[in-house]
Amino acid sequence: MLYLIAVSLLWAFSFGLTKGLTTGIDGTFVATARVGLAMLVFLPFLRIRGLSARTTFALIGIGAVQFGLMYLAYNESFHFLPAYQVALFTVTTPLLVTLLADAFDRKLRLRALSAALLAVAGTAIVVFKAGAPLGTLKGFILVQLANAAFAIGQVLYRRVRASPGTPNDRAIFALLYAGAFIVTLIALLLKGDVTVTIHSTQLLTLLYLGIIASGVGFFLWNRGATQVNAGTLAVMNNAKVPLAIACSLLFFGETADLLRLAASFGLIATAVWLAGKKE
Repeated sequence: MLYLIAVSLLWAFSFGLTKGLTTGIDGTFVATARVGLAMLVFLPFLRIRGLSARTTFALIGIGAVQFGLMYLAYNESFHFLPAYQVALFTVTTPLLVTLLADAFDRKLRLRALSAALLAVAGTAIVVFKAGAPLGTLKGFILVQLANAAFAIGQVLYRRVRASPGTPNDRAIFALLYAGAFIVTLIALLLKGDVTVTIHSTQLLTLLYLGIIASGVGFFLWNRGATQVNAGTLAVMNNAKVPLAIACSLLFFGETADLLRLAASFGLIATAVWLAGKKE
């Protein structure tokens, strides 16, 4: 749980930073650079000896979806939506995590589903106060595609890591980023001639997003995902939403209703407690 909380705090800053970065730089390039940097961080730890070809390609495929497709859709959405709306529209992620986990297990966990719905209600308090419209339909759809890709990756990674004989997270995580890098690089090449000019501040932001937010962040998130049940994982996917609002208020000069924000935190905390109880 501590891993998920720490990463939620880390990611709360990423929305505002990504918005500023993708305003001046092609989003597909940003996605490729982020996962490429993250892959370089974990390449020295890669250990595939004893890892079956099936598991190897499964991890590459999971990374292609969870990080590659997710970032392509996520970054593109910033061209149609402000940062706070991108954050707010991620409220469907916990429902997707819960429903996908239940689908794979061929059962319905009412407690986990209830916790996810409660977490969505907690973030909805902020959504409605912010007056977020249905938004540009294309931007909304892109965020939902990103949510689905991220949810699928989390659920599948938990299942692969549960297999006997699978190495620890650090030894295999470069494979996930390799899959993401392949997908984003192909997308970048298909776009044709992309001219990129990066200033020093943008470079520092990109390094932070690639090495810290993507590299360290996703590693800790997926590791944390293997240590909690599906309900808690679903709830923690939404913790970053009110945190992102708080960061916007404190660090990016935006405003928010503190009373509604406090109510949002309260509902999400209740959802975490509910999800953590044994069925």
